Amino acid sequence: MLVSVGTSGFMAIEKWSFLDALYMTVITLGTVGFKEIHDLSDTGKIFTMLLIVVGVSVIGYIVGSLAQIMFEGQIQRIVGRKRVEKMIDALKDHYIICGFGRIGSLICKEFKANDLPFVIVEKSSETAEKLDEEGYLHMRGDATLDESLLKAGIKRAKGLISVVTSDTENVYITLTARGLNPDLYILARSGEEGSDIKLKRAGANKVVSPYSIGGSRMAQSILRPNVVDFIEIATGSEHMDLQMEEIAIPDHSAFVGETLVSSGFRKEIGVIIVGIKKSHGKMVFNPHSQSKIEGGDTLIVLGEPQSIAKLEDLVERTASDSVIKKHRKEQQ
Repeated sequence: MLVSVGTSGFMAIEKWSFLDALYMTVITLGTVGFKEIHDLSDTGKIFTMLLIVVGVSVIGYIVGSLAQIMFEGQIQRIVGRKRVEKMIDALKDHYIICGFGRIGSLICKEFKANDLPFVIVEKSSETAEKLDEEGYLHMRGDATLDESLLKAGIKRAKGLISVVTSDTENVYITLTARGLNPDLYILARSGEEGSDIKLKRAGANKVVSPYSIGGSRMAQSILRPNVVDFIEIATGSEHMDLQMEEIAIPDHSAFVGETLVSSGFRKEIGVIIVGIKKSHGKMVFNPHSQSKIEGGDTLIVLGEPQSIAKLEDLVERTASDSVIKKHRKEQQ
């Protein structure tokens, strides 16, 4: 608009040709300081001064606005990245999820529903933008590199889940993670047949093949549909009327040394002990009522959410707790 006004003004006031008027307008707005093409009249001089003032102001405003947009966006990204880094540095006993594909997104959804702390390591910029929109704590980087896992807090992490699409990358991630944290629990995804052995050799504690599990689940849905429905109800987070949960028995628990029948889990609390995983790793399914509870055991419990929450609270109490004493007295 400025160029058009300036060109038209010089042509009307000084009667210059279009090219001369355009050239004069451009060098005026550009403030290059060339001499006038032709001598200016008093009216032409006033018009030129106005064109300089308005032109410099508008161009300065445009340049300033562009600079502000660029710098503000960059500053916001830097501040946002620093804030995320502080949040990751504050994590402890969290889980690192490597890869945010179809499997990774489902894992994040379940973790978020159960309030488990986690951070996602993703190297795709497009996926990182999606993570920003969904509000997941994440960092962009290659999970096969030590630097990326260290920034994700692998030294303080409780576990790592490698679910990238490539089995080769899963092996590298497992090797890297195991080297950085020997005590870390590592769960890896296996896509091709035989890769589970390599992942376990690399240091994975457990390897899961979504394809084999999915195929088996679909077959069982035909062969044993009611059993599958029951498992889905017991283990699905969307079903709040019945849940299956695992509860660890600490060494200081008041129930250590008790049997299942004397503990009153079924009668007093209203939960069913489906199995007991002993501290040495053996799994006891459908345990006998006289089975003893030992420190370090993990109870596989089926019941209503409020009953499970009550049991979790009770197993943390010591034998000297008045609530436990009252509970035992009522049983006797």
